[in-house]
Amino acid sequence: MTEIYVDADACPVKDEVIRVAERHNLIVHMVSDGGIRPYPSPLVRLVFVAQGPDAADDWIAENMGPGDVAITNDILLADRCLKAGGSALQPNGKIFTDASIGGAVATRNLMSSLRETGEITGGPAPFSKQDRSKFLQSLDTVIQQALRQKL
Repeated sequence: MTEIYVDADACPVKDEVIRVAERHNLIVHMVSDGGIRPYPSPLVRLVFVAQGPDAADDWIAENMGPGDVAITNDILLADRCLKAGGSALQPNGKIFTDASIGGAVATRNLMSSLRETGEITGGPAPFSKQDRSKFLQSLDTVIQQALRQKL
């Protein structure tokens, strides 16, 4: 059965994930190093990992399987999820694919380098209503694909 893994620290679409998961009757793993509230849905599993920069990422990557779906802004985690046979998308609705992940990793590394040298000081654009709407559409698309893959 397809399961959803959420890199839950600072994820702005947790409620949307739960709503879609309930519609499809899918288990959701909310992975965090603390500070997230319990959810009344029996489909939601809270997973608390040790404090650390990659603890949640490591847990998700180790537990993902073919046909599972990850929600994350972390491009390196998305790459690991794709390599495990799963799907990955960002909270803004961008779907990572085998064809796009290499470019995303390269861009991430370039931007990280530019930030370290002080050439870029700004962050991403604020999360918008359009991002939320695109996310809902993308999540439903990815879940439909994953469910077909598991048949």
